[in-house]
Amino acid sequence: MAIGLTEEHEALAESVRGFAERNISATVLRAALEADQESRPAFWPALAEQGLLGLHLAEEQGGQGYGLLELAVVVEELGRVAAPGPFLPTVLASTVVNASSNAKARAELLPVLADGSRTGAVALASGLTGTRDGASLVVTGTAEPVLGASLADVLVLPVQVGEATEWVAVDAAGLTVTAVESLDRVRRVAKVEAAGVAVDADRVLDGLTTGQVRDLAAALFGAEAAGLSGWLVTTAAEYAKVREQFGRPIGQFQGVKHKAARMLIAAEQARAAAWDAARALDEGAGDAGFAAAVSAVIAGDAAVQTARDAIQILGGIGFTWEHDAHIYLRRALTLRALLGSAKEWAATVAGEALAGRRRQVELELDDDTQPLRERIRAEVAELAAVEDRNELNTRMGDEGWTVPHFPKPWGRGAGPVEQILIQQEMKAAKVKAPNLVIGAWLVPSLVRYGTEEQKERFLRPTLRGQMVWCQLFSEPGAGSDLASLSMKAERVEGGWRLTGQKIWTSVAQFAQWGFCIARTNPTAAKHDGITYFLVDMKAEGVDVRPLKELTGEAIFNEVFLDGVFVPDDCVVGEVDQGWQVARNTLSNERVSLSTGGGLGMGVPELLDFLKGRELDPVATAEVGRLVAQGQSIDLLGLRTTLKQLNGVEPGAEASVRKLLGVQFNQDVADYCWAAQGAAATTEVTMAESGIIARAMLFSRAMTIYGGTTEVQLNIIGERLLGLPRDPEPGK
Repeated sequence: MAIGLTEEHEALAESVRGFAERNISATVLRAALEADQESRPAFWPALAEQGLLGLHLAEEQGGQGYGLLELAVVVEELGRVAAPGPFLPTVLASTVVNASSNAKARAELLPVLADGSRTGAVALASGLTGTRDGASLVVTGTAEPVLGASLADVLVLPVQVGEATEWVAVDAAGLTVTAVESLDRVRRVAKVEAAGVAVDADRVLDGLTTGQVRDLAAALFGAEAAGLSGWLVTTAAEYAKVREQFGRPIGQFQGVKHKAARMLIAAEQARAAAWDAARALDEGAGDAGFAAAVSAVIAGDAAVQTARDAIQILGGIGFTWEHDAHIYLRRALTLRALLGSAKEWAATVAGEALAGRRRQVELELDDDTQPLRERIRAEVAELAAVEDRNELNTRMGDEGWTVPHFPKPWGRGAGPVEQILIQQEMKAAKVKAPNLVIGAWLVPSLVRYGTEEQKERFLRPTLRGQMVWCQLFSEPGAGSDLASLSMKAERVEGGWRLTGQKIWTSVAQFAQWGFCIARTNPTAAKHDGITYFLVDMKAEGVDVRPLKELTGEAIFNEVFLDGVFVPDDCVVGEVDQGWQVARNTLSNERVSLSTGGGLGMGVPELLDFLKGRELDPVATAEVGRLVAQGQSIDLLGLRTTLKQLNGVEPGAEASVRKLLGVQFNQDVADYCWAAQGAAATTEVTMAESGIIARAMLFSRAMTIYGGTTEVQLNIIGERLLGLPRDPEPGK
């Protein structure tokens, strides 16, 4: 993915990518790197002609009339090539000027910044002070480091005036700008000095706060960080595909593959966070500061970490001056340093969240959906009026409310927009669909592969919440490597007899039916000769033995099948072709787990736990990082929702969310447990210590069931990055 999600954004990104390929070659990059002093790049006039410098500005100001989100799309693509020159400093300057209430400053400066005839820069840290002299503000002091200051014609500077900070736009000609040796040698920083510079009222940027400026910088720097991460992920993965050691590509080694997969995950989180910050600032949302702070934490750190990891994968060549990896590392570190400490931004995230100002992650629909919303709202109101839970479940199952995206009669045949409206209106009316538990994983597979008789027999009671299911997949010798299963299914008159053992079977002791895979052709290839069965859990020969877990509870079970008869009408799909059905079920399991499902502790539980507790600065930063992480996961879900709601068979993207979601649940539970202090040594049932201990202990299972973390990383590395699959045993 890229930051933009719409066709228009994709077209814009492709256009900028094409410009970069034509104008910002490796030679251009190297020339900037090796130059004695920074200069405006030769492609600057051509870039200005594209209209990109004023993309976010109103047409009357010489701009294109779009917004910060479109600008972020451009910044990401230029970040992907580590573009030299003053593009980012200039658009940040114009964005800041545009946010002020000084109409004269906007009218004077925005058109010339938009057409590229003048360039700009913004100081995010300053030692400048000011005193009033009539209508002017006399500025003295030093601001450093300032990104792009050496090439700037106009500098936007913070000035301390008494107890307040005011922002001014000053022509570079009236200042002393001194280049300094920079970590990023392609786009450099400089020192800006003012010695009694008089700034007229027309250049004082009224109505502008330091918080606004930092938020704008966080969004745009985050977009560039996402671009850097994108290049780093691609470069590392492509190298890992072709670099061979020990007789095979290094990308086949799990240590390398998993590192590359985590790089991709970090890059996707960076894009999601920067995207949300840009759109929140575009909207003028009251929680835009929260979104910007999340971007500063997530995107800023992602670029640095992916750069370090890319160099690790590249090995020796990545440590050379000749390879471009160090250019991206230097750029990422510079962005991180200019934005300020991630801990400070994390503290902002924590403060906003604890004060109830966490940005809600919701889909917003156009006004033209209102008639459909009103109809759905009326139908949901009828459901809300049903007092008997069993009656409500029956009605919801029969009328398609349980799985509205499925075709009738099982669902409502709802398209993406209608699904979103149903979800929103049911939430508002506090109407909950029947809890299918494990059955939710089966339903899509049964709709796709089941016979009409199977659908009528099993789907109807399942969708009403009347039929409890368990999943009979894992075996003692076939966990993550599920296709190694050994349970036998032997053909008998009228059906099959199943013999073998299943393990880690959730809620088997309560289940009426189980969906099971067994080997029907032992001579076939590993993934062939497997058939998908529906097993009556009360049938003769089924022995369920609960397994006491480390929590002290028994959710999981061992299940022994001793010649259990399964009739032919309980075979789903074709005989010997059950692996295809099982893969569909497993994919839906990952989607279900990635949505949270209420099994673990998330941001709401974290914030509830912290109510009434005093946090020191270290704890505040830690909480802020957790909240930012949770927010980025929710944003990833928001950005992929339309694909999932369309009923498209889930793929590797589900593994990304599953991996992040369950790891986050673990992290939150671990933090809350440790934050109890000495009380964490107790486990009092129904008291806080018992509830937290249970959540902490149970969370250890989350990175195991539904596909271990290591398996998910394999899937991400192989399916999304194209890294070579693990070799077969013995090869």
